[in-house]
Amino acid sequence: MNKALTAFACAIAILLAPCALAAEGSAPSAPASAAPAAVAPVSAATSQVDAAPDATTTASPPVQSATAATAPVLATAAPKRNLVRVSVQTTVGTIVLELEKDRAPITTANFLRYVQEKRFDGMAFYRALKLAPGYALIQGGTSGNPKRNLKPINHEPTTVTGLSHVNGVVSMARGAPGTAAGDFFIIVGDLTSLDADPKLPGDNLGYAAFGHVADGMETVLRIADAPTSATKGDAAMKGQMIEAPIKIIAVKRLP
Repeated sequence: MNKALTAFACAIAILLAPCALAAEGSAPSAPASAAPAAVAPVSAATSQVDAAPDATTTASPPVQSATAATAPVLATAAPKRNLVRVSVQTTVGTIVLELEKDRAPITTANFLRYVQEKRFDGMAFYRALKLAPGYALIQGGTSGNPKRNLKPINHEPTTVTGLSHVNGVVSMARGAPGTAAGDFFIIVGDLTSLDADPKLPGDNLGYAAFGHVADGMETVLRIADAPTSATKGDAAMKGQMIEAPIKIIAVKRLP
């Protein structure tokens, strides 16, 4: 990741913690298109593809005789993931999230409690951080409102959950680890520098990813493109605050 993207990754939390994200050798590839109509629903961050064997090092299997019995190859079904679907209805469109109940149980349960108690309803997406084509972040939730916030939750790093900050992932804003409450963000583009990295010094626990956008990335991009104020926000986030915050009408759990 180049220095600009690393600086972007350092500015995620609503209250900034000391950033210990190291610059990587090259920038991640951007999504094929940042245009809303071309953005497909985001797949789970942890899906894996088996690598093909190296033809130069893998020996060919012995040839069986024509009379040898061949055992049938049975396909192994992927384990069913326990995902919870939630709709986030805003004044500019709806975002459908799939939350990782099994992999990030603490963070998911916290988010669902805010949903059940309607603590997000009437709140807003208030921050749109734009970096480059294909890279952005939108942040919303309670904006630290003490009347809306519940107690902070324990931090679930990506080294524990196995999730990663790839395009469309939803994660928790925080200051120090264990301070996340009612503010969350959704990213555009792969920003894996937000993942936990035990090799880094200082606060290396990253952010708590807990789900992904299943539908409505065009709404995410619409919010990311919203005009921002040149004066709103503190020094760390000045120029990133949406001039007219995008209202969250209702957040509901789906069947």
